[in-house]
This record gives sequence, C-alpha cells and structure tokens, in this order.
Amino acid sequence: MSNVLSVRDLCFSWPGRDVLSKLSFEVKPKQIVSILGVNGAGKTTLLKCVNRILDSTSGTIKLHAGDVQQMSTIDIAKHVAYVPQSVSTSFPMNVYDVVLLGRRPHISWFVGDKDREKVSDSLVFLELEEFAFRRYDRLSGGERQRVVLAKAFAQEPDLYLLDEPTSDLDLKHQITTMEKIRDVVKNPDRNSSALIAIHDIDIAARFSDQIILLHNGKIHAFGPPLEVLTPELIAEVFGVEAVVLDESDSLRIVIQGALAQERGEQT
Repeated sequence: MSNVLSVRDLCFSWPGRDVLSKLSFEVKPKQIVSILGVNGAGKTTLLKCVNRILDSTSGTIKLHAGDVQQMSTIDIAKHVAYVPQSVSTSFPMNVYDVVLLGRRPHISWFVGDKDREKVSDSLVFLELEEFAFRRYDRLSGGERQRVVLAKAFAQEPDLYLLDEPTSDLDLKHQITTMEKIRDVVKNPDRNSSALIAIHDIDIAARFSDQIILLHNGKIHAFGPPLEVLTPELIAEVFGVEAVVLDESDSLRIVIQGALAQERGEQT
C-alpha cells in the first residue's frame, strides 16, 4: 500500500532566514506521526507546506502518488484536512454550520443527506451534539478547538494535519480527544493518517506510531517513539533531563528539569 504522504528534501525559507532544510519522511496509512520540537522549530511551517498554505522553496510533497504542487486547492481539500492552532470568527455561525464547512470539498450544488449525516456523526463522535445550534463565537477556546476537529472529521480526508489539537483543552479532553483521533486513524474501514504538531512530549509518546524530532530546521531523529524519545535525544533537542519509562502499552516521559547549561543561559 502506497504512502499517504511522502516528503523529499523539503526546504522552506523566509527572506534572509532558512526555516526548514532537506526534510524527508513518509506517513503510511493508519499512522499517527507527531512532530516535536521547541518553539520556532518549524512544526507549523511544515504542516502549512504540506497543505500548500505556504509554498516550499524546494523539494517534493506527494499525497499518494500526486504532487501537491500540481494539485488544485479543491483536490487538496478532498484529501487533506487542516486544523490550525486556533480558529476565531466574527461571523454568527452556529456549530452545526461550522462543521458542515468540512463537507465543502464534496458538495457540488447542494447539501445532501450524506453531508448532513457526516456532520451529525462527527458531532456525536466528539460529544458535541448539545452544542450543535450554539453560536461558535460564544464558545470557550477548548470547545471551539473540538468543533474544528469535528469539522475535520466530517471532511473525511486521507490525511489530518493537526496543529496543537489539545493546546486549549483540559486534561480530560486532551486524553479523550487524542483517543478519538486514534480511533479515526485506526478505523479498519478507512486508510486515514494524521500528522500532528504537538508540544506535549508525553502525549506524543503515548499516541504516536512515529515521531519526528525537529531541531534547527532539520529532522534530528525520525522513527518509533521508543527509538526517538531517548533521554539523550530529548536532552539534545529540548535541553532538559528526562526519564523514559517503557510501560506495557506506551512510553511515559518524566521531565526532571533543565540541564545545567540551559539553566545557566537563563540566569
């Protein structure tokens, strides 16, 4: 089975500043791949290049066998759902209509029964049915984040690009939301995958099939959590001392504190 996403030698630069340099990796069907790195490492930039919100300086990005640079915006939207860090709107849309926007790539002339069914299914799946006819702009940050994720689920893409999908959520919803993402990706009836930019190293260790460690605009390490999230690599990328616990079903990362050199730089 072909890769959902293949990235080769991807580079991106702003005027006078290189952001991403020679990134190469792939995302296979039914995989959750998490991107970890410090602030400014290029996690969001990478997601935006994959979705062609930003045009890469060089390199190739392929969705299945199709070159993203040769695809129309509507074709990309049929295959890719992008959930940014935060979404705000001044329009008085209710939650149902926001989620319905996820069906836009599949709608030609009118909203059909299948589109309404997918919206309802997504709201129920994320336990948002009671919010369906509330104003989106009057929800809390965490509630809005879950609504935008429901919009992505209704879109039914091959690839979810999720930028900090748990950043505004309380502890309970951080876990349940990641469980929902995993359930969608592992659904035997679909071949979806997820590429997630995330700060929480412990959540990434628990839910990811593969980890990309970004450091200074380059891939410092790429592979399964057990191989990538070692105390040595965590220290090199994040400047912290960590204990890695290999439990029966996942890793746990316990941060002990900043390395002595890092503490010295901050004093």
